[in-house]
Amino acid sequence: MATSASASLSKAVKQQYMELPQGDKVQAMYVWIDGTGEGLRCKTRTLDAEPKSIEDLPEWNFDGSSTYQSEGSNSDMYLMPSAMFRDPFRKDPNKLVLCEVMKYNRKPAETNLRVTCKKVMDMVTDQHPWFGMEQEYTILGTDGHPFGWPSNGFPGPQGPYYCGVGADKAYGRDIVEAHYRACLYAGVNICGTNAEVMPAQWEFQVGPCEGIDMGDHLWVARFILHRVCEDFGVVASFDPKPIPGNWNGAGCHTNFSTKEMREDGGLKAIEDSIEKLGKRHRYHIRAYDPKGGLDNARRLTGHHETSSIHEFSAGVANRGASIRIPRSVGQEKKGYFEDRRPSANCDPYGVTQALIRTCLLNEEGDEPTDY
Repeated sequence: MATSASASLSKAVKQQYMELPQGDKVQAMYVWIDGTGEGLRCKTRTLDAEPKSIEDLPEWNFDGSSTYQSEGSNSDMYLMPSAMFRDPFRKDPNKLVLCEVMKYNRKPAETNLRVTCKKVMDMVTDQHPWFGMEQEYTILGTDGHPFGWPSNGFPGPQGPYYCGVGADKAYGRDIVEAHYRACLYAGVNICGTNAEVMPAQWEFQVGPCEGIDMGDHLWVARFILHRVCEDFGVVASFDPKPIPGNWNGAGCHTNFSTKEMREDGGLKAIEDSIEKLGKRHRYHIRAYDPKGGLDNARRLTGHHETSSIHEFSAGVANRGASIRIPRSVGQEKKGYFEDRRPSANCDPYGVTQALIRTCLLNEEGDEPTDY
């Protein structure tokens, strides 16, 4: 199994140093989304005291020409602290700081979708939009081969792996357990995990989160997963179709509700939203992966528990539909619905704001409105 060279460095030796006292100083790891819209970057600075809120964290900068975010002749980009979490790797009082990226002229970078997401969420606070996102991913060796798969072949066909237990069914559970506990420590609103349909594929769920918190918590959960995998010497892939052929792809199913949908008779509001979504399918497909729908085209084939990328569909308990209404919601006539179209490598800020724009702000057409 191809694992990274750094994974074989002695963790026991490292632990000796990690136990040294750090005085009153605090390490703050600033995390941001790079120019690909799916990669994450990070760097650390020392603070003189433990920050108690976002306001206590200084702005910072970095070289955008090395992150696909600017050209070398004018490469300074600004990091604006946006959300703060406990650091599960260095432990208290150290912090993880999720940042927005601004260009030299203080305008948002192209992949900074948080700015517009926050604006849109602030317009609908009275409707209390809740989200829950189901993040699927695949564990790969450093050679890009799925973890635990035979080096020159394939494992047995899909069937025994989903929520499976046993060494021949669950590939890489240590990573899942470490990630889960690290997220709980950090303060990420992680609410569950399970093994997925393809061997070496897993899922964790984050939510319910209100408004902008959904994007913040999912991005930090992804960052923690990448860091955990780094320690184990493997790679977490959010590619929506890592293995071509008769294997399930990876999505990021998004569950959505408003106060009205959660109250008695809320099914009417759910059905109204689904009708609006049906008229704006192309816009949503563009917003649901970082390549404007090209990544998802490999996944949304109408097979392997997906809908076709070319058609909009909705149904109760139907996992082959664009939108699924859970069976219990159909019976209780209130609750939430699940949009099954977002790709595993989607930007949650893009997905959640698209849902708000169409369902609550009644936008129409293929372009988002500028507020």
